[in-house]
Amino acid sequence: MPIIDILADHPRKETFDLAELHRAIKACLECAVSCAACADSDLARDPSGMAACIRTCLDCSDVCTATARVLARPSPSGDSWAKLVAACAQMCAECARECGSHEHLCCQECAAACRECEQACQQLLAAAS
Repeated sequence: MPIIDILADHPRKETFDLAELHRAIKACLECAVSCAACADSDLARDPSGMAACIRTCLDCSDVCTATARVLARPSPSGDSWAKLVAACAQMCAECARECGSHEHLCCQECAAACRECEQACQQLLAAAS
């Protein structure tokens, strides 16, 4: 069953714009996997020369994974969810800058996934306000 169907069946589905929520969850998951793959590729390529990129990718992957998991429970209480989504957008922006500064295909693809996730997180926050 696709996640959009699960979200649409949630008793508190009215707490979010479901299309934006779905987009953000998918973008976070895609970004998390892209960052993990990029870090692994960089490790195989040049661990010491790519240390900043590897570290940033690993941090971004962790933040995106946590954000996707929290967003999969669409019944927010308080504003901590929004702070997490904002932090995810910020982490993605930082990772996109770092990866975007390298010519490797993995880095360029990772930067694109990070920019998409950043935008999806920002649009979810805008839709929720």
